Amino acid sequence: MTALRRNIGFRDEDIWHTPDNGNRYEVIDAALFVTPPPDWGHQRGLSSLCWRVAEHVYTRKLGETVPAPVGVVLDEQNAVEPDLVFVSSERTHVIARRGVFGAPDLIAEVLSPRTQSRDRGIKMRRYAAAGVPQYWILSPRARMLQAYRLGAQHYDLVNTYGPGDTFQPELFPLEISIDDLWG
Repeated sequence: MTALRRNIGFRDEDIWHTPDNGNRYEVIDAALFVTPPPDWGHQRGLSSLCWRVAEHVYTRKLGETVPAPVGVVLDEQNAVEPDLVFVSSERTHVIARRGVFGAPDLIAEVLSPRTQSRDRGIKMRRYAAAGVPQYWILSPRARMLQAYRLGAQHYDLVNTYGPGDTFQPELFPLEISIDDLWG
């Protein structure tokens, strides 16, 4: 394993040289972020969302969708591992053996107490700067989903969906019951 650079800041390729220890490693603005494995609520929401999106995407041959862990290199100083990634059929050229090299069509993040400020702050800004058109944030504790669309400079909130609501993404005709995401 190649040693990680510590004195000149981290670069995108450093995520490929991290330990295989269950933690998630991301490089954002040349800084290394390490996050321990997520809890059950996080994974339950992610699995439910991924299953619904993947079934829709694959049966209609709309592109590729995968859950974490998957490396997404946005630029030389930003390489992340989002919870869910969708790349449309028209943009599969950004997919390589190691992961995604460029902006996916959709990134979804599931909040946890340790990642909440990062997912709503620096990562959201980096995703917007990279040109990711759609960004979804799921909150297992609040049992809600927020859908964002990329505007001229930043993400605009499309809507917030909570208990009893049905989410209908702009990206594809699909109905997702928010209650079903967490069982």
